[in-house]
Amino acid sequence: MESPLRLEVIVASTRPERFAPVVADWFLARARERPEFAVGVLDLRELALPIDLTETPAVADFRSRIGAADAFVAVTSEYNHGYPASLKTALDSVKHEWRAKPVRFVSYGGLSGGLRAVEQLRQVVAELHMVSVRESVSFAQAKRRFDATGATDDRAAVDAADRMLGQLAWWGRTLRTA
Repeated sequence: MESPLRLEVIVASTRPERFAPVVADWFLARARERPEFAVGVLDLRELALPIDLTETPAVADFRSRIGAADAFVAVTSEYNHGYPASLKTALDSVKHEWRAKPVRFVSYGGLSGGLRAVEQLRQVVAELHMVSVRESVSFAQAKRRFDATGATDDRAAVDAADRMLGQLAWWGRTLRTA
């Protein structure tokens, strides 16, 4: 049996009143049900990544986690038709460790569900030589999609998450072997 893929889930929003933990916790529960993954969390609110991209112990630790991972999912909101600055800082803080690794996005927001942020992110991750897996999960009007316990009855999101995790496992194994 092949060892599980190391999946790092990056929680992008750092705002004080963020909705990110609700969406991230939902996705993490789904990912942790899959035996092909060993799941870690990189919450950018908890990391001290400098916006000027200087080298610090926090950056070195972050780089090490990225290097050890086989695949990534970024849970991202959409701010002003774009993704959070914290996610751009995280992507720019590491270079070679991102290469040839699959990435996918779980987005949330208003009417667009964060899809405009995801479209921009696809361009950025391509420049980092990452592989953007096609399937994604999107929550339009996200605060209306989850109940008080963090559960959702959004079957399209549940189905998309399952398809995405399947594709991510395939790409993760294939690229790890390559």
